[in-house]
Amino acid sequence: MRAIVSEIVFDCADPAGLVRFWAGLLGGDPVDRGPDWSYVEPPGFVRVAFQRVPEGKAVKNRLHLDLHAADVAAAADEAARMGAVRVGGVVEDEAGRFQVLLDPEGNEFCFVAG
Repeated sequence: MRAIVSEIVFDCADPAGLVRFWAGLLGGDPVDRGPDWSYVEPPGFVRVAFQRVPEGKAVKNRLHLDLHAADVAAAADEAARMGAVRVGGVVEDEAGRFQVLLDPEGNEFCFVAG
């Protein structure tokens, strides 16, 4: 059996707030389907959805998104203005550059170039 990814869902406390952050990063219009479910359909990517759950985030994500950015530092600066938090500095190695960040609810993501 082969499956097709139809959406990526983040558990969160504030779907309406988090969808606006991610729509700002990825493009697309935020949609609030109700108080417990919001989503955005970024151009060229699968739907990214946000589902309210009662428990808070307690540990590192086992999955995160890597977002390509030609200028990692500039992308991180813009994300920080939108509410992201940097984790360390820009890392450079033989494969390129990346910056780890946290979205407003602490979900990890990276800007990468290389």
